[in-house]
Amino acid sequence: MHNDKIMTDAFPFEISYDLEEREETLGQIAARDLRKVSIFKKYGLDFCCGGKQTVKEACAKKGLNAELVEAELRMATANPVTRSLPYNEWTPEFLCDFIVNTHHRYVTQTLPDLLGYAKKVSRVHGEHHPELLRIYALVQDINAEMTAHMMKEENILFPFIKNMFTATRDHLPFQPAHFGTVQNPVAMMESEHEDVGGKMAEIRLLSSDYTLPEGACGSYSVLYRLLNEFEEDLHVHVHLENNILFPRAIALEKEIFSAH
Repeated sequence: MHNDKIMTDAFPFEISYDLEEREETLGQIAARDLRKVSIFKKYGLDFCCGGKQTVKEACAKKGLNAELVEAELRMATANPVTRSLPYNEWTPEFLCDFIVNTHHRYVTQTLPDLLGYAKKVSRVHGEHHPELLRIYALVQDINAEMTAHMMKEENILFPFIKNMFTATRDHLPFQPAHFGTVQNPVAMMESEHEDVGGKMAEIRLLSSDYTLPEGACGSYSVLYRLLNEFEEDLHVHVHLENNILFPRAIALEKEIFSAH
């Protein structure tokens, strides 16, 4: 395998970087090694909704030095492997259930509190902080969109993926769904992920990275903490679907139809 040698002022030593890795997308890199996610977050590189870009493409859009980012990604592999859940080793069936029981459940439990605090804080402080009115409107949109989105996954897409896995594992006949190829609902889910991710990015911008103004009350503080936690969970949630579950579902479908 051919390697390039990178020398930078920030990293005054030789770093081997495989050319093949440069062609990987952010999502593929994150799925393979979670240690590198912290680098993406440091530079504001979207590895979930924008996970189909290469590092070079993502850096170009944000005006970043791709070689510096690539060098830090290589450095991350030298860090000890942290204990993380082996998402890539799970069956699609188990991964679907994990997403529902962990991330869908979190969203369902958290959205009512987010709505309540966003409404209260915007009503009390909206006159002096008009960005809170927009944040409340965005939270309302996210609530409606995520509720409908998760219902489609739980009632249509995830059961279909689990049935594909069972058919492949047990060599059973498989009946195609009314929506045709699995790529159709996957494309819809990815588009909805991008829309919600964009709204959360707007909230982060409006709130100056969840920075509380002077004299903020307790409810103001709770709102920003909840929003920050919700966004963190959303990143993992979308990463598991866009970068791990959905590509495996598409591969499963190809395997089924190539066998016939």
